[in-house]
Amino acid sequence: MRVVVVGATGNVGTSVVRALVADSGVTSIVGVARRLPGWRIDRTDWRQADVASDDLVRIFDGADAVVHLAWLFQPTRDPATTWRANVLGSMRVFRAVAEAGVPALVHASSVGAYSPGPKDRPVDESWPTHGWPDAAYGREKAYVERVLDVFEHDHPGIRVVRMRPGFIFQRAAATEQRRLFGGPFVPRRLIRPGLIPFVPDIPGLRLQVLHARDAAEAYRLAVTKEVRGPFNLAAEPVLDPHDLAEMLGTRTVRVAPQVARAVVAAGWRLRLVPAAPGLLELALRIPVMNVRRAREVLGWTPEYSSQEAMRELFRGLREGAGMDTGPLAPDRGPARRMRELATGVGGRS
Repeated sequence: MRVVVVGATGNVGTSVVRALVADSGVTSIVGVARRLPGWRIDRTDWRQADVASDDLVRIFDGADAVVHLAWLFQPTRDPATTWRANVLGSMRVFRAVAEAGVPALVHASSVGAYSPGPKDRPVDESWPTHGWPDAAYGREKAYVERVLDVFEHDHPGIRVVRMRPGFIFQRAAATEQRRLFGGPFVPRRLIRPGLIPFVPDIPGLRLQVLHARDAAEAYRLAVTKEVRGPFNLAAEPVLDPHDLAEMLGTRTVRVAPQVARAVVAAGWRLRLVPAAPGLLELALRIPVMNVRRAREVLGWTPEYSSQEAMRELFRGLREGAGMDTGPLAPDRGPARRMRELATGVGGRS
């Protein structure tokens, strides 16, 4: 197989490339990214392209499958930019898949595409995917789901798979996630057991997490098996603030949702954090997912527990971990953080 991975240099993309390289049935991989990486790996050619503007048909020509992972989380203060990259860019990817005659498309959707749902029982892939309107991430993921509905109707001969994972962590992506969601004021030395004073216990905050390697294995299976449709992806157990506090060697303090919202909104307005307030609302409202279909149809079983994935994230934050790619560049100390601050917290891609 010849597989094109769009967005191959990020958290999930680098892991998907590794998983495909390890599959003897995949003979050729094309990694597509806005910025070419210094990282190199066997049987992988790199192409520099922006999904919002560059010719993708030429890159997709001759591929057996396209995996679409490219997604712009920042600048959250400029939703027109993220809409252009994420929604219009995804539409260009899908159109190029059809024009190039690629027989299979695997798209990275998200738990964030789901409409608000229960936290006390898991929902399957039939739960509505209309997102949460106050979070750009949820709006965009949900809109792309509707675009895919039309695409599947218009191109029934193309096998379409939608992956809906929970929060994906690994050590190498820790610095990227700190930049995207925590910002330059998150101290590396504080992210260790016994130093964080408390974890806020916000009612409704329950998270489904998985390791990037497990997410990548699910994508590999989706590429190489004749499967279609959506798949929820998450490891066990579902995490709550008490679990996080235990991992960090600290206690929980009850915080009302309205207080948490006010604190996050204040940090956003003061440009102390890059994550928009709507992301907290999204996390509080997304449902808990049932992952039975991934296990039974894909044959996917996660190797890492949710706690193991979180511990890798914490370790990576302490170490300033990363890789030699644009998105995953490691933490290079105060000078780099000053650059983050100078270019706008949440104001640049």
